[in-house]
Amino acid sequence: MEQIESTVSHNNQGNSNAIRKSHHSDKLKSNLISRLNRIEGQIRGVKGMIEKDTYCDDVLNQIASIQSALNGVGKLLLEGHMRSCVVERIQAEEYEVIEELLITVNKLMK
Repeated sequence: MEQIESTVSHNNQGNSNAIRKSHHSDKLKSNLISRLNRIEGQIRGVKGMIEKDTYCDDVLNQIASIQSALNGVGKLLLEGHMRSCVVERIQAEEYEVIEELLITVNKLMK
């Protein structure tokens, strides 16, 4: 199974540049990538709208749609993260994952 790589800090473990990887199912990754490809297309569409001097309200509605789509991607990824990465780290007694998760959820809710 392919893995998504991210570099993060391990504040409580003294390793400031450790690499952790998620291990989401191929189905979830495919779903996320498909959604992101659509969002990428929407963003290009908004850019084109701006270039063509499209009425502001129409552009703003498209931006709202993009934000909603990004929120959907975030929700799916958060659910997968909580069901896999967070559970595994708690089982490994790496309880700092709870603080990390709370910080991330707060960022997503802004």
